[in-house]
Amino acid sequence: MRAYVVAFVAGFCLLSVLACSGSKAPPVGRWEGAYEAQDVMVAVRLEISNKGEIYLSAPNASDIAGAAVEERPAIRARLADELAQSWSMVQPRPMDFDGRVFRKPGGIAPQMEWNPQSGQMTVVLYFGARAALRVPLRAVSEFSIDPWSA
Repeated sequence: MRAYVVAFVAGFCLLSVLACSGSKAPPVGRWEGAYEAQDVMVAVRLEISNKGEIYLSAPNASDIAGAAVEERPAIRARLADELAQSWSMVQPRPMDFDGRVFRKPGGIAPQMEWNPQSGQMTVVLYFGARAALRVPLRAVSEFSIDPWSA
């Protein structure tokens, strides 16, 4: 009888830990997007594999407020090229996922946000002392050569 009680308590504890862990499977897919403001540009690719591996790349150009309007297409092209050329070298990033927010393991600051109702994925970027920059991404079946195209 004592063995049954010990097994029951151990099973209950295991189920409690699993239920409270908050670990959920992240959505699987590919997303891309870009953000441009007067002083910063960023091109983003994100892929989450069916194993839960998270691949993210976001080359950027910051402090470009002084760039002439004629220079901006070249900056966009450079970032798109850098994104495409470096994608094969991107390593998976470990992240905690609670069903909506991705964080670095043990971290507090959101790195990505997922809205399961709308299917919207947003990457949260931090550039120095600036406020967090949220870049909404669009789901894609294949990555494009121009992340600025809609």
